Amino acid sequence: MSTSKFADRPDKHQLETGTVFSPKFDKDGLLPAIATDAKSGDVLMLAYMNEQALALTIETGIAHYWSRSRNQLWKKGETSGNLQRIIELRTDCDQDAIWMSVEQQGKGAACHVGYKSCFFRAIPTGYAPLPDLQLDLKEDAPLFDPKEVYGKKK
Repeated sequence: MSTSKFADRPDKHQLETGTVFSPKFDKDGLLPAIATDAKSGDVLMLAYMNEQALALTIETGIAHYWSRSRNQLWKKGETSGNLQRIIELRTDCDQDAIWMSVEQQGKGAACHVGYKSCFFRAIPTGYAPLPDLQLDLKEDAPLFDPKEVYGKKK
């Protein structure tokens, strides 16, 4: 008997084409979750969910994640006010990744350093030598000052 909050894994055909939700977490109990802006389609962030974070996201309609660096559950925007309200939640064909279309609330920033998207820098391609490569900023400025929102780092 499974102790998972989710259904047992069905056969491959049912898993890939059926309607039973049975997420596959990795060896660390995590699965990647991509958040995109519901209006613009912009990729906002990539984070990870454990079973509890995924269940809370489904139950509350607000994105929850598992912080690998802090080793704890976190509700996106709980400190900053930049909550992510779920508009649509999807899984991929083998149910080992989550895609969330979200309404980014608060100041409209998903990134903890204040930018709208965690992907605010572009990597040029067709470039050599690699050690000299410089990232291109794609957003003008942060939408908030992290020091004001999160306090000063020690």
